[in-house]
Amino acid sequence: MKTLYFISGPMGVGKTAVSRKLLRLLPRCAFLDGDWCWTMQPFTVTDETKVMVTDNITHILGNFLRCSEFENVVFCWVMHQQEIIDGLLARLPMDGVRFVSVSLICAPEALTARIGQDVSAGLRDASAVSRSLAYLPLYETVDSIKLDATALSPAEAAEQIIRIGDPL
Repeated sequence: MKTLYFISGPMGVGKTAVSRKLLRLLPRCAFLDGDWCWTMQPFTVTDETKVMVTDNITHILGNFLRCSEFENVVFCWVMHQQEIIDGLLARLPMDGVRFVSVSLICAPEALTARIGQDVSAGLRDASAVSRSLAYLPLYETVDSIKLDATALSPAEAAEQIIRIGDPL
């Protein structure tokens, strides 16, 4: 049986770093970061680009799930509303697939510090702090396992997610 992991959380919480660790730790694993499907210049969020990105994500995830080479598929993205998750799942071939949904959360101070490091490194705009902090409480209503990553390294968080996804 395949396992599909959805790793969500606000911007800067560590989704990509944790997902990269999962890619290395899980056997026969594929990884898609939803942000890769938004990589465009200029970055434009419209109804048309939202549909395109969702189509790209579900196409790639569907191919990973149908491919016999993979036992595990990891997908990370900012999925702060249950409708986002449900909309993606409705378009995926889920027969014989176990689904594990984990929302990474952390203390606001830790999130601010993490994004601050990204801002200092030129990876994010300073406005990312307030946007990410505003998304943090939205994960309370998402049907997922909440993993507080405040004091966890990406490797430690990945190990906990593997334990969560273990059917035994």
